[in-house]
Amino acid sequence: MTDVDDGVEELYDYDALRAITEASVFVVHVNQPTVVLGSRQRADLLTTGFRSLRAIRRRRGGGGIVLLQPEDLWVDWWIPADDSRWSVDLRETSRHAGERWRETLSELVDGELVVHDGPLEVDGAFSVVCFAGRGPGEVFLEQRKVVGVTQWRVREGTFVSTVLHGQSTRPLIEGLADRPPGIADALDHHTLESLGIGDAEALAQRLVSVEGPWHSRRLVLVD
Repeated sequence: MTDVDDGVEELYDYDALRAITEASVFVVHVNQPTVVLGSRQRADLLTTGFRSLRAIRRRRGGGGIVLLQPEDLWVDWWIPADDSRWSVDLRETSRHAGERWRETLSELVDGELVVHDGPLEVDGAFSVVCFAGRGPGEVFLEQRKVVGVTQWRVREGTFVSTVLHGQSTRPLIEGLADRPPGIADALDHHTLESLGIGDAEALAQRLVSVEGPWHSRRLVLVD
């Protein structure tokens, strides 16, 4: 459970997720712009006007605010604790997720894709926004983030959530109640468009087969 009680609905049905016994990959979609708070973040980090125009959800796991949009490629993995791909090492689990992305994207993108193998690196002032930092398993191209990664662990297994944005998430800055100087530059990430990827569905199909087999599921979490 989260330790914040401000009436924000959770992103997933996490109890149902914990009951899944098969290693699963989820290709997830939102039909409207959706702001997802980290597990310990309060809704008042966002302005009232911004909240009124968008769906607001909270995820379990680390990291800051993420703006999800219908064009995003959002892929999550659930790895039960008795699966051979489960690891006690949090960083290794995130790195494996990043390597799945790197392997898939390397066939489509020019340049060297790098998976961050170190600890979380983020300016304290920017930690409110997830894509403004550099975390384990996240994928970069020429120092710009390509794929964000966050993780939630329970006794039943590990849930790794990843996203490659379809377009810029800078509109999120307008909704921050407190906007630290330099946050726009820190949020300068790659998108499907900037990478020259026009067929997100084909990319998703390639990605869900890496390091399989997985039970594949498609979800619409905010409609």
